[in-house]
This record gives sequence, C-alpha cells and structure tokens, in this order.
Amino acid sequence: MFKDLADFAVKYALKLGADYSEARLEETASNSFILKNGIAEASGFGKINGLGMRIIKNKTLGFASTNHLDKEKIKKLIQNTINTTEKASHLREEINLSEEKSNKDKYKIKQKINLNDIGPEEKIKLLFDAEKELINTKIKIPSRYISLSDSITTEYLVNSDGTNILATVPRVSFFYLLTVEHNNKTSQRIWQYGQTGGFEFVKKWDIPSIVVNEVKALQKNLKFGIKPPKQALDIIAAPQIVGIMVHESGGHPYEADRIIGREGAQAGESFITKEMLGTRIGNEVVNVVDDPTIENSYGFYKYDNEGVKARRKYLINKGLINEFLHNRETAYYMGIKSNGSSRSVNYDRESIVRMSNTFMLPGKYSEEELIEDIKLGIYMKNFMEWNIDDKRINQKYVGAESYLIKNGEIKEPVIRPVIEITTPQLYSAVDAVANNTEYHAGNCGKGEPMQPIPVWFGGPSIRLRKIRLGN
Repeated sequence: MFKDLADFAVKYALKLGADYSEARLEETASNSFILKNGIAEASGFGKINGLGMRIIKNKTLGFASTNHLDKEKIKKLIQNTINTTEKASHLREEINLSEEKSNKDKYKIKQKINLNDIGPEEKIKLLFDAEKELINTKIKIPSRYISLSDSITTEYLVNSDGTNILATVPRVSFFYLLTVEHNNKTSQRIWQYGQTGGFEFVKKWDIPSIVVNEVKALQKNLKFGIKPPKQALDIIAAPQIVGIMVHESGGHPYEADRIIGREGAQAGESFITKEMLGTRIGNEVVNVVDDPTIENSYGFYKYDNEGVKARRKYLINKGLINEFLHNRETAYYMGIKSNGSSRSVNYDRESIVRMSNTFMLPGKYSEEELIEDIKLGIYMKNFMEWNIDDKRINQKYVGAESYLIKNGEIKEPVIRPVIEITTPQLYSAVDAVANNTEYHAGNCGKGEPMQPIPVWFGGPSIRLRKIRLGN
C-alpha cells in the first residue's frame, strides 16, 4: 500500500522545516450499478489511490494531494507546499492544533459475505428483481431510479505527533428515487440504506420488498388522503422524520467550524454560539448524540482523520446544549480537547468537522403509548421534502406517508402535512420520546469542494404538542 511513502512524506516535511506534518494514504475499490425505468443506465468499477498531506509552518496550514505515488514527485509536492505555505504566512489566519494523545492501531471491519466474492451479475440482478416487482404491482410509477453500490477503503494515517493507524472499511449502499402517479397527482420518495460490512447487509435489506412497500404507501396516500386539519394539533414524528430533524437542526448547528464562522461562505453558519453551552434548547426528554463507534453503522470509524480516538458526543443532554463537534483546530480555539469529529471523504480533500451517526436517544414509552394520548393529531411516518436555513434555525418538513390520529387511533391517510418550526420551538414541543429507535443512511454534504460523507441519522418516534401545520 506504499505505507513507506506516507512515512517518508511526514519525515521529509519535518526535514524541510514544517512544524507539523500529516499524511493520509488511501486505496479505494468501488462498484456501482444504476437502473432507470428498467434500463441499466450505468455501471462503474473504479479504483483510486493517492496521498493527502497537511503541513503547518509558521502557524499557517498547507494542504496538498497527489495520485502519483512516486518518492521524487512527493518530494517536489512537499517542497512546493512548504514554499507556498511560507509565502502565505503573512496573510494567515493563525492555525493551532490541540494537543492530543498519539495512537497506533490497525483494524478491519469484518465481512460475513465478502464483497469481492459477489460478481456484478448478482448485484445488478437484485435491481432487476426489484424492477420486476415494481411492475407487478400495476401501480403507475413513471419514474423509477434505483442503485446499488459498494466500496472497500484502506486508509493509512501517520503524523509527526506519533500517530500511526491502518484501517480497512467496506461499505454497501442502496438508493432509490420513486415517483407514483394517481389521478394526475404525483408523490415522490427518495431514500437510502447503508452500512459498513459485507454483502450480508444487502441480502438482509430485501430490496424488492423495500421498493414495493414504498410505492404501495405512496399510492394509498394519493388515492385516499385527506387534507390535514388547520387548527393546532399534536404530531407523532416517526424515526425517519426525527432522523432528518436531528441531523439538520441538532447536528449541523453543533459543528464548531460553523460556530466560529469557518463554514460561513460554504455550508452556512449556526445560530448557536459558544456562550450558549449549558443553556436550554428543549425539554428534558430530548437527548441528541453523535456516535461513530456503532458497529456496522454507515458513519463508523474508530479514529477520525486526525488520529483522535472516536467516542460518543452528547450534543443535547436533557434539553441542554452540552457539547459541540470538534477537530483539533476548533478544539484549540475553544480551549478544549478534540472529540474526534474530523473526517474527509477522499485523500484529496482536507478533513473538516463532520457528523457521523447523529440521533436522538430513546425514551421509555412505546410508540403506541404516544399515540393513545392524542385526541387530534397527525402521524408522520416519513417525508418527501425538507429544507432549513443556513443558520439551522428555521426549518420545514413535508410528510409523505402520513395519517390522521383521532382519539388515540390512526385513521385515514393525510396528504402532505407540513411542519414549519424553529429549532428551539421544535425541541421544546417534544413532551415524550418512544423506544423504537431506527437508524437510516445518508450522504451528508459539506465543504468546498463538496464532500458527501457517509452518515446515519435517526432516533425513536417523538410526540410534539400543539403544533400548527404550515402550508
């Protein structure tokens, strides 16, 4: 894997006067298959390898990358990076990294069914089987886009602080975009499944059943759905809704680089400030965490891309703003230690503050108990649309599969109920949390150039009191 080149690069940068150097070597083999309206639209088989480096000289950060794994070319790359960094030092924003324990480790995610043992024919057959089942429903589905992908990434991280980590992580992902039409009305669903591990998870998902159940629910909503009530009512937000809520309004605003303004011109800022630590953002039943250590999760890692050991972060603890997501730079800025939240999607992107698996912790009730106490309300199982402002405070969620609740019972479908709410109002309206936790996959976008990185989001069902639906 050319590990010796990464080791050499770190030492050579120090020899040329760098105060800190870090090299991240990556090899990724990936496969992807796309089916659009029953036609094999595209297939991809790729292999990439390369080296990314961060160098600090005179408290100025330089980043460079190359896919030419040749010692002489790497020497020239480092020389140019050192020179450029030195010239930029008089314009610099001073960069410091928190002092962290160095780590040495080697780990590999196990596969019960090795991805390399499954040929492309078997993988694409799963998509054709799903397409066949969709057609057999006789439901009008004018647009059907389904894809299956997998990858195996081996990453070697070494830095001048003594960290040395080798990790191999396989991932699988299934994505779909389905549009159902009934009586000249349409409804659409986009969703994704993803985990770290082998092909055993693809088999477990049962892809044909997933897409068939989805289109049946969409048709039922279009065929029998009623308009939602106008008055203030109670809402049961199921795990898929809670997941996107927590990711967007309980994860992104807690990214420390947003809070200090580093992401202002790219991914946005945050309404949360450093001074808000310890203040109330929601009811005591609200607990939101970010945890990359969950085995086989889509956002799993044992160490972040700065070599800091991963751990669970309690972003909201009993309704209080408790902790932010940090890399070594933002941790130094706030006078604390990093909590291992630095990630990069590829060797040629600088690692930045990112989420991993962000979700609300479960409560003590069943979902049925939450519903039983509602006289008039809405049960939102999933969504077709969401948006949130750049500071992560004003947000909107449009229900896809949703139902009316009357006197503690789920009744007829409801068409497109809309939650429009601020983040403090959202978490303050939660009066009860169920114990039916689910995790769902996504690729979270952030950075410039864009870095779509694997994450899980989720949680249990929650009950929101006295919410007036939007338009």
